Amino acid sequence: MEPSLMVIGLNHRTAPVALREHYWISENRRCEVLEHLAQAEGIEEVVVLATCNRTEFLLWASDVTLAANSVMRLLSAEYGLTQSEWKHFYRLLDEAALLHIFRVASSLDSMVIGEPQIVSQVKEAWKQAQKAGAIGRCLDSVLQKALTVSKRVRNETAIGTSAVSIPYAAVQLTRQVLGTLEGKQVLLLGAGKMSELSARGLLNHGASCVQVMSRTFEHASELATKLGGIPIPFEDRWQHMAKADVIISSTSCPHTILSRDEAEIMLRERRERPLVIVDIAMPRDIDPQVRSVKGAYLYDLDDLEGVVSHNAGEREAAAAEAEKILQAEARDFRRSLLSQRVVPVIVALRQRLDEICRQELDSFLQENGPFTKDQSEMLSAVMTRMTQRITGSLARELKELPEQMEQEKLAIAVQRLFHLEPPQTALAGARS
Repeated sequence: MEPSLMVIGLNHRTAPVALREHYWISENRRCEVLEHLAQAEGIEEVVVLATCNRTEFLLWASDVTLAANSVMRLLSAEYGLTQSEWKHFYRLLDEAALLHIFRVASSLDSMVIGEPQIVSQVKEAWKQAQKAGAIGRCLDSVLQKALTVSKRVRNETAIGTSAVSIPYAAVQLTRQVLGTLEGKQVLLLGAGKMSELSARGLLNHGASCVQVMSRTFEHASELATKLGGIPIPFEDRWQHMAKADVIISSTSCPHTILSRDEAEIMLRERRERPLVIVDIAMPRDIDPQVRSVKGAYLYDLDDLEGVVSHNAGEREAAAAEAEKILQAEARDFRRSLLSQRVVPVIVALRQRLDEICRQELDSFLQENGPFTKDQSEMLSAVMTRMTQRITGSLARELKELPEQMEQEKLAIAVQRLFHLEPPQTALAGARS
């Protein structure tokens, strides 16, 4: 059975935020998952891509059925996967899987089409897989090509310039509730890039003060300095949350940091002055039940997706242009991989023909010789040209066949006719 490229995953298109959150794999767990799946049945290589909008397993599978079962067993054992939840996972093979990876890296499959963060996320997932020893030449080549395609898409289309970002959506939702941001106080829970971008958007629309809170006070101080804001110790969060008009929460905390009961107490102190909370963390920082507290306006990633539809026409035009590039790149890359697959057959055939020619030439020289050195070399050169012509013609025929199945049939026929050893697939599970 030929190894196959395979993607198993779920994203914002197939699953709500609660389900994405449930199957999200934290950074400190990914190495363990990678090491486990790299040794699992049917899997040669694996990369885990986990962001706020997707959890995906990129696989080089020696047996796609066994590989899918290995992923299912992991999800069942670690996350309690049920059959009804499995329907939210997509399973893509070969060409569909390759195109999907290209789309992801080029941000065409993102909630925010054109968002730049996905490139660094793909690079980090690649790096983690290399560190865990879970990736080999196949997925290495696929991811390298995906990032090259992503760069071309950004250089040749308007996909990046037309993006409407999650921070933009946070600003729009905040303005809908508060009307104006003039003089409003902003509190950042978490000192990451999304927090910074959201804060800059709020400041640009009139917010007067930004406070930054992180479990690491040094990180809070660094971001506060960039924003001209104030760093706040994490243990003092309650009094500052009660005074803020807008809270942007994007921590890496594995559990919620604001419950419904805590929100009720906080809102009572505010005397029902509205509080906008934008939770862009994965897993979520804020208990979803906070929505039911009077005066609290809680928005999560699913809510932001609705706002992101703004300016959709311009982004769809850029995406359509980018899609043409992806289709052409995927077709060329697939043809290149198919060509590599038949190289061992051509090499083996050349060796076999050389062997036959040497045997026949030796017999001819013994029966009809002696010949001078020049004559012997001339006969040898004629034999070499003949084997080159035969193998060259066959190589072109094999490489130009459009479908993998046709290539495999012809390659198998050549192996049988000339009694060649079955070749190893060019990229099948070879470790770097």
